[in-house]
Amino acid sequence: MKDLRDVIAPYADSVLDPGERARAAAFRRAADRDGYRVAHVGLRMLLGGYLGIAPAEVPLVRLPCPVCRAPHGRPAVHGAALHFSLSRSGGLCLLAFAATPVGTDVERIPAGDLVTDLGAALHPREAAELAACPPERLPAAFARAWTRKEAYLKGLGTGLGRDLHMDHLGTSPLAPAQVPGWAVDDVAVAEGYAAAVAVEASRELTRGRE
Repeated sequence: MKDLRDVIAPYADSVLDPGERARAAAFRRAADRDGYRVAHVGLRMLLGGYLGIAPAEVPLVRLPCPVCRAPHGRPAVHGAALHFSLSRSGGLCLLAFAATPVGTDVERIPAGDLVTDLGAALHPREAAELAACPPERLPAAFARAWTRKEAYLKGLGTGLGRDLHMDHLGTSPLAPAQVPGWAVDDVAVAEGYAAAVAVEASRELTRGRE
């Protein structure tokens, strides 16, 4: 079976724009360069398919950051109502597309010492949930909270520029805690990883809940 890198590689130079090619070339590790190219060529191909244009012609832009208004907010397609999000970790890539703002995140389940270092940065209720978690379940619980939170923050367009203490997404293996105006769900991925997606509710759905 052909490796996906071999399938994508012939398209990278003709599909990616100069900025994307420069960012790919800046990675020191070949695996990181390959992962970036596969993810971004795949993204452009799917966007092109949805929009009915050539992948190389998809006009990608960065929206203003909601916090500082600088142009490093959520990536978007200029002039299109289609929203998307991309996340990579290790050998996995996760893409999400929606009619409203969307964010997604996939991460390797971390080692226990990293959980100890980062757990205190989360919402106080999440930190308390982690503190009560049995040690053998702690890394997976942290990964659930982290991916849910990062997916939501990417959907907002702030990324990690928003204080991680502010929003409670929870660590429960049953379902994420919900935040007003958004649908947040876990995504089934390969063993050893966690993933989540957050989609802004449409006005019609929001009105229907009132």
